[in-house]
Amino acid sequence: MRAEAPAALPERASGLLLHITSLPGRWGVGEIGPHARRWLRALAAMRQRYWQFLPIGPTGYGDSPYQSPSAFAAHALLVSADDLRRDGWLTAGDLRGFPETPADRADFVAAIPARQALLDAAADRFAAAPAFRQRGFNAFRARHRAWLPDYALFTAIRREMGDREWTAWERPLARREPKALDAARRRLAREMRRVEIQQFFFERQWTELRRLAAALGIRFIGDLPIFVSHDSADVWARPELFQLDGEGRPTVVAGVPPDYFSAEGQRWGNPLYRWEAHAAEGYRWWIARMRRALEFADVVRLDHFRGFQDYWEIPASEPTAVRGRWVEGPRDALLTALRDALGGLPIIAEDLGIITDEVRALRDRFGLPGMEVLQFLFGELAERPDRLERIRENSVVYTGTHDNDTARGWFEAAARVGDGEVARARRAAEERLGRDPAAFARNLIATAWRTNARLAIAPLQDLLSLGSEARMNVPGTALGNWKWRFRWEQLAPEAKTWLAQLTRETGRAAARAIRRSRA
Repeated sequence: MRAEAPAALPERASGLLLHITSLPGRWGVGEIGPHARRWLRALAAMRQRYWQFLPIGPTGYGDSPYQSPSAFAAHALLVSADDLRRDGWLTAGDLRGFPETPADRADFVAAIPARQALLDAAADRFAAAPAFRQRGFNAFRARHRAWLPDYALFTAIRREMGDREWTAWERPLARREPKALDAARRRLAREMRRVEIQQFFFERQWTELRRLAAALGIRFIGDLPIFVSHDSADVWARPELFQLDGEGRPTVVAGVPPDYFSAEGQRWGNPLYRWEAHAAEGYRWWIARMRRALEFADVVRLDHFRGFQDYWEIPASEPTAVRGRWVEGPRDALLTALRDALGGLPIIAEDLGIITDEVRALRDRFGLPGMEVLQFLFGELAERPDRLERIRENSVVYTGTHDNDTARGWFEAAARVGDGEVARARRAAEERLGRDPAAFARNLIATAWRTNARLAIAPLQDLLSLGSEARMNVPGTALGNWKWRFRWEQLAPEAKTWLAQLTRETGRAAARAIRRSRA
């Protein structure tokens, strides 16, 4: 098929990448209340038209947003305590005694139990309120009945079981025997209702945030991991959709094969799909998942797009990814089902890494924009001097992603490497952008904004010219990631003015924003 400009990226624009937990605030991690609204206004002042964030589901091991216990739920930790107090569901007394947390680091250890206590207090107050104050809750439950009851029950049981994985629960619960589930629903009714109310709180606050974004002309880019966590409500509730043994354990798991960066590859450990089971039900679970993702965002970055063409299958008994094999993915069938059900594909294909011609052809058959990361491209310039100029219009160009070092951190680290691909990439970067580490990140942003790509994105860390101390994630490491937060004083007026001017000069600013600035 020949695809016209996709609905995902209708016109030339730019934006910033910042996860919600990286927002400022006094509650240990960023949330979707006053500071998120201030962030949207800052984006508008900088003439940006997109806010990209990481997955917003509940986090799993290591606080990773890519290992979630639900493919459908939102992370209640992101609900704004300030807005719950504004709306009458928390009191000043509830907020007293909240632990002191660092301003520049997300402190999940302190925040999770303290925030959960606030959320439970707010949910209990909501549950006891008159019916007229609960308007919308029953409609919310009905609208999400396909996943919410299972998620609420899963979460309640897991807490009762001391956060043990579901395969370690009592066998009748792990195997979802009806009598055991009915007894659990009766026993845990209050906890289940708390979970449902907290999801409702998130929806209300998120709706308010999206309304402000729409008024400011800002669109949201979400992030959808291809795989789900084994310890999730999704796998527990629908085991037939995953490759599991009789005890519910994965028989094969996801990852990527050995490459230049890793002699053992990467063993992610997620269970793999039984794609024939998904096909047999018309990919209904995937359609519901994508619809849910588009309730949170206007456009979705589809992680590890390569896995929809072919994926690396690793026997679960293997400790590394070495002894895996390539297996055919759902390919056109899934994307066709999604397109037909959704009326389009507002998707960005994360097509990074070792990508084959077949993967590119799948992307292009559906008109999906792919990704270009400038940190990766400098190594190619020796052989292809025009590589930056040949970036496709139907793509999203990034200075770096959440998995990269910051631009300045990468540039400074490359200076410590005497030879090899990294050193060659730095030399190529110096020839294009100069040798000053302090200026490198903004020069890289300017380069991205001037490319042909329809959309240009930079992490906020690069606008602030921060070093490796502000890196969000180091792939292949389980702990110590996802912690960076910014402070408002770091976002100086000069930086906002500079980005706004660059965005106007490169034709990426919204016409409405330009007219308003002239008024």
